[in-house]
Amino acid sequence: QLQLVESGGGLVQPGGSLRLSCTDSGSNFEMYDIGWFRQAPGKEREGISCINNNGGRISDYVESLKGRFTISRDKATNSLYLQMNDLTSEDTAVYYCAAAPWDVCGDWSARDINYWGKGTQVTVSS
Repeated sequence: QLQLVESGGGLVQPGGSLRLSCTDSGSNFEMYDIGWFRQAPGKEREGISCINNNGGRISDYVESLKGRFTISRDKATNSLYLQMNDLTSEDTAVYYCAAAPWDVCGDWSARDINYWGKGTQVTVSS
């Protein structure tokens, strides 16, 4: 079983950057499709981006984040990352690492996710 743990969240000023990390303390997730979701207060959980098991396919789902958020994975260290640049108050949310044993990057819907991390809070404020 996977045990996903996020880190790297916190308070950052507008225009700043953060790098989120996700690691698996259970089994290795190298054969899973993995990625990120976020949920702002009062809003539904939305898919941000996913990357497939061979690391060669990346799918982004939020138009306003393209060019600012970049996903990557490192199978050697069993780690997933989300580099976030030019942050604004609209990016304030809890960010979740997620994984599925099937090819789900074509949709990246919460209904398809088998494993979730507990989330890390990102707050963008001056």
